[in-house]
Amino acid sequence: MKKFVNDPKQFVPEMLKGIALANPGAIKYVPEFNLIMRADAPRANKVSIIQGSGSGHEPAHVMIVGPGMLDGACPGDVFAAPPMDYVVGASKLLNSPKGILHIVNNYSGDRMAFEMATEMLEADGVTVKTLFVDDDVAVQNSTYTVGRRGVAGNFFVIKALGAASENGASLDELMALGQRVNAATRSMGMALTGCTPPAKGTPIFTLAEDEMEMGVGIHGEPGRARKKLVSANDIVDEIVEALVTDRKPKPDGGTDAPAFASGDEVALMVNGLGGTPISELYVLYGRAHEQVEKRGLKVWRSYVGEYCTSLEMAGMSVTLCKVDDELKRLLTAPATIPIRVF
Repeated sequence: MKKFVNDPKQFVPEMLKGIALANPGAIKYVPEFNLIMRADAPRANKVSIIQGSGSGHEPAHVMIVGPGMLDGACPGDVFAAPPMDYVVGASKLLNSPKGILHIVNNYSGDRMAFEMATEMLEADGVTVKTLFVDDDVAVQNSTYTVGRRGVAGNFFVIKALGAASENGASLDELMALGQRVNAATRSMGMALTGCTPPAKGTPIFTLAEDEMEMGVGIHGEPGRARKKLVSANDIVDEIVEALVTDRKPKPDGGTDAPAFASGDEVALMVNGLGGTPISELYVLYGRAHEQVEKRGLKVWRSYVGEYCTSLEMAGMSVTLCKVDDELKRLLTAPATIPIRVF
């Protein structure tokens, strides 16, 4: 795999510098903490929202910083959680009188970094809460995780909370909203190929020409099954069935009711993992739309493109998010970020 790389150890800082130089006046780059932040943050009238994760998933999360979305993002190296001191430093720079909300995808390293950072911030008098996103239905536990993984469904959480924060919502209100959106969101992905982190230089996994990985994680974690490649329609049908029938496990050993019921309105996302042409994503979306509505759900809005990737992995994920009138308003509220306007 050929890549545009100088020093692999400087890949992330050079990327972040490029983002900042391409968006003067809108965002700032703070090298000490790998931080991309809004140029006008923090603001006294809104909670500051910070996301941290490994790099390699762009545009998540450093490319969705701006009005109506994140106030800051402090990534680690490719597929690595940010160091705890990055989270502390970024949070102190973005500290608002209304508090700070951390949005964290449910991976062990990310949880550890943010939980340790929260302890240090609270000891210094900073008001902070942490929301964990776990929308992936593929597996309950996997490499890097305790519980379900957080994947492309985090977009809906970030968009809703970003809009609510702009409207002056309190930290407690944002936490309650975020938990509700997360509970209404389900995702599952699959891969046709692996991907190659710049510092590694070799693929993190390989698949034969006639193989696919169903339920793959965004760091290449094993999914539900490695099986023979089938048609695009068959792939979508298996994923949609998994989403609409999913029941989250409860701590007591039981399960929740399915997240979706006939008549529900949903946002439908087909997310590319980095190496899938947009034309193929629309082939997949067309089938997903038909299958979702065949099961009694109504597609309210479509999202097709790259939202949470895995470097150049050929693959995709499908996300369903059940919406109500409040969530519709939040998801369609104005937002401005470096790469596009949602």
